[in-house]
Amino acid sequence: MKVIYRGSLVLAIAGAVSLAGIGLQTLANAASPAPASADTPTTLRLTPSQYRQSISDVFDSSIKINGRFEPEQRDQGLLAVGARTENFTDSGFESYYHIARGIAAQVVDTRHRATLIGCTPKSAASRDDQCAASFFKRVVPALYRQALNEAEIARSVETAGKAADQLHDFYSGVRLALTEMLVSPKFLLRYRNMEAAADRPGQERINAYDKASQLSYFLWNSTPDAELMRAARDGELNTQKGLEQQVDRLMQSPRVADGVRGLFADMFSFSDFESVSKDPAFFPRYTLLIKEQAQEQTLRTVVDHVVNKHGDYRDIFTTPNTFLTMDLAALYGVPVVDRTENGQPQRWVTYKYEDGNVRSGILSQASFTTLWSPSARTSATSRGKALREHILCQRVPPPPGNVEFKFVDDTGNPEFKTTRARLEAHRSEAMCAGCHKLTDPMGLSLENFNSGGEYRSTENGVVIDASGELNGKPYQGPQGLAKAVHDDPAATSCVAQRAFAFATGYVPPKDDRWRQIEQTFSQSHYDVMALLRAIALSDLAYSRLGV
Repeated sequence: MKVIYRGSLVLAIAGAVSLAGIGLQTLANAASPAPASADTPTTLRLTPSQYRQSISDVFDSSIKINGRFEPEQRDQGLLAVGARTENFTDSGFESYYHIARGIAAQVVDTRHRATLIGCTPKSAASRDDQCAASFFKRVVPALYRQALNEAEIARSVETAGKAADQLHDFYSGVRLALTEMLVSPKFLLRYRNMEAAADRPGQERINAYDKASQLSYFLWNSTPDAELMRAARDGELNTQKGLEQQVDRLMQSPRVADGVRGLFADMFSFSDFESVSKDPAFFPRYTLLIKEQAQEQTLRTVVDHVVNKHGDYRDIFTTPNTFLTMDLAALYGVPVVDRTENGQPQRWVTYKYEDGNVRSGILSQASFTTLWSPSARTSATSRGKALREHILCQRVPPPPGNVEFKFVDDTGNPEFKTTRARLEAHRSEAMCAGCHKLTDPMGLSLENFNSGGEYRSTENGVVIDASGELNGKPYQGPQGLAKAVHDDPAATSCVAQRAFAFATGYVPPKDDRWRQIEQTFSQSHYDVMALLRAIALSDLAYSRLGV
């Protein structure tokens, strides 16, 4: 990955920092990429969720992230892979700068400074290098995810001191130095620096600190904690016993749920919800709150099944067990009674559908049925394409540039009253038939759910035919689709590939080491936690990957 920091923007931002008379050269140096070479390490940009969680862990959960991140790039089905190839644009880097300023201002404000700075300066109106050094000795290694570097500490102390001298304010000095750190590539990027493996002549591995970072963002979706950094510093992570101890510790923590959430939110493309909107004239129940709760319902269902219960991954497509709010219950038309715990009303409650209910399984949840539908109508093609690509890891070619959608878009056509009828007319064009054979039979199985996620049995007065087909095997309705996906070997192969790519930024090479991981997953009866552990312990995850 070649990281591009636009020169004009660097100067503009550095100039803003240098209102205190400092920062111009240091920020320009920090923002300048190293020349590309064969030895340039692989880098992965922090995702927005990783950024937020890292700030929370390094500082405090009360620190708010104000501002919008630059749109991410999806590659090989994941943002985690796209993060390996993205450049920083002018606007993207500027966004990071404004977010950084907001974070730094909160860290030093009167509400947080006593706790987060950790010391009181001799005078709030002047520099105090000793107090600043104690703060940066804690923060610099945590933000940069590397060993304590005295030169880095000294540089931050000097930056803060010069600013304090000019502004006559110790906390403003710390704020400016911290802002500079938060726009540094050392924070924004995760590195995979390779080194010779001392116990394997002729082989390479990523260094211990980058290994700790990869492990933590994989299993916790956040920056390494102090214990993991210690294991890297002491060399324990480069031993099989030490690696196993740390992997098991991370996986036994409740925080592993954050890693699982990160994996499946990326795999299911939930970041695309930012651009989802529905026509309120057609779907008045679909509100911003429902959009947020739809994603949360699916992630809660997955975490409960794979983390809490160690269930068979395939069963997430058929499980009757889920979580609902009163708003989702109203959307779905199911009765949910308010519950209290310790005298407090519970927003989320567990719910189990009766046998045969079309809502069983995650594919019938509002997250899937609304994400892949246009504003005012359903799209069996979009839904089927999403299922192929995000659940089965099967690529669907893009439509031809000159394709006509006159039949598909004309929902009021009296001759073609249902989506199925309109698609059949559309597929009569030779250029469209091939791709639609891949997508439509699956997507039409979800036609009982409108674009707003509500159940319907008819469309324009015509009974909906929700029959479908997968791999030449016919089935009936949403339940039939769920069972077909459950039984398709591509589903388990896909989640295994996605998990490895989420961890490393690379699609796994199909060698013996990868086949061993797949075998472990299969032998565990498709326990996702066993899969994550196998990836985290495999030499393959820490090797030089890609070309």
